[in-house]
Amino acid sequence: MGSLSGITVVTFEHAIAAPFCTRQLADLGARVIKIERPGTGDFARNYDERVSGLASHFVWTNRSKESLTLDVKQPDAVDIVHQLLAQADVLVQNLAPGAMQRMGFDYASLHERYPRLIVCDISGYGLDGPYRDKKAYDLLIQSESGFLSITGSEDEPAKAGCSIADIAAGMYGYTNILSALIERQQTGRGRHIDLSMLESMVEWMSYPLYYAINDQPPPRRTGASHATIFPYGPFVAGDSKTVMLGLQNEREWKSFCDVVIRLPEIAGDDRFNANSKRVANQDQLREIIHEVFSTLRADEVVVRLEEAGIANAQVNDMQAVWNHGQLRARGRWTEVDTPAGRVPALYPPGLTARDEPVMAAVPALGEHTEAVLRGLGYDETRIAGLRERGVV
Repeated sequence: MGSLSGITVVTFEHAIAAPFCTRQLADLGARVIKIERPGTGDFARNYDERVSGLASHFVWTNRSKESLTLDVKQPDAVDIVHQLLAQADVLVQNLAPGAMQRMGFDYASLHERYPRLIVCDISGYGLDGPYRDKKAYDLLIQSESGFLSITGSEDEPAKAGCSIADIAAGMYGYTNILSALIERQQTGRGRHIDLSMLESMVEWMSYPLYYAINDQPPPRRTGASHATIFPYGPFVAGDSKTVMLGLQNEREWKSFCDVVIRLPEIAGDDRFNANSKRVANQDQLREIIHEVFSTLRADEVVVRLEEAGIANAQVNDMQAVWNHGQLRARGRWTEVDTPAGRVPALYPPGLTARDEPVMAAVPALGEHTEAVLRGLGYDETRIAGLRERGVV
């Protein structure tokens, strides 16, 4: 059933931020009705064809939803939306700024008619302010939020390899909606959530922001290494394989010197006996570490790190993650249906197979149009008429 069983979500969504938000709600049992444009649908359906002809982004963010096609420029479609909203608990949207207002589906237009409805607007910069109408995509928000300024190498900034700004906004949308549902139990009233990708990412930038407070220099771009702790990052062993490791305190530093590099005299060296000194003199320390690691295989380095209690990790590629032993041992994989057949899917973090999260199919475009309309009382003749006029 899921903890959100009985909750209905209507969504005007595309790309990633809003679909990722509503998929979390669907995982918990909410009924999510995704309204898509007839013929084309969510443009993320066509990003690529990597999942047996389906788009990787779409498969990831749209399981367990119902796809309803509507041309909302037509009055009959607008009427259908209002019928859905009369029964809905939540409306989520991430269309272009002003689009919902022009259709009469913004919070100000809906609140009096549907006082219990929770409306979550996800946008690049928020619904007001000088940047309101500025186009916003994930990479652009990574840039605007300062993320790119601290990510990459010293010579060149780099974006995150996943849609981190969309994911941040989607998760804050999800948690704000859950909070609003709890609040509504107490007040009986819905509420408006005005969520921006920029604010979501700036919240995640708080450590670098505070590090650079009062015009102090910001963290340097250091590739896969930590900007303010050393040694913390990738180190190459003698077999050319990379080991990722990280120290957190002086006790670990001493253990690293004693057990891993086996140079106990280095621990008290005045160049390295505090983290700030190790960061300042990291080129010299890196040379010492590499000299030791060059005589060892990566697996031998890992054995020493484990013995010393030093955190370490493998630098996995995507295929290694698909086959990760820890995920397999914990039973984290299941399968979901798609229009192209069954595909693997990760259980939602925090939930297990015993919790029976909703892991239903990724919908084909318009797959549930007839079923949704029948649920609203439309018969075959009326549905056929809507199809003829291009409403659905």
